[in-house]
Amino acid sequence: MIWKNLEQLIALEEIDKASFTHPILIFKHSTRCSISDVAKARLDKEDNLNGVDFYYLDLIKHRDISNALAEKYNVHHESPQILLINKGECVYDESHIGITMAEIKEQVVSLS
Repeated sequence: MIWKNLEQLIALEEIDKASFTHPILIFKHSTRCSISDVAKARLDKEDNLNGVDFYYLDLIKHRDISNALAEKYNVHHESPQILLINKGECVYDESHIGITMAEIKEQVVSLS
């Protein structure tokens, strides 16, 4: 898995704009949570999906970005959590042990 780090609030505008050309997946990770570590480790074992950008957000360091994501995409904050952004909207979110690459793939395919 190759992650793009999400470390600046201004990047949300770029992500939103890019989501009109291809899906964006954001993984919100708590470095203090063992469940979050397990979810990230499972994703790290997988290859990136073609045509999808994968972003990593350390929400301990960047809680402001996590809060902005919750507000912008109207999702309840959870950790760990994935958000699939397409055409400026969060079309799928999942948390905890529900985070799997198989489900992410299924959701991405359903966008086609």
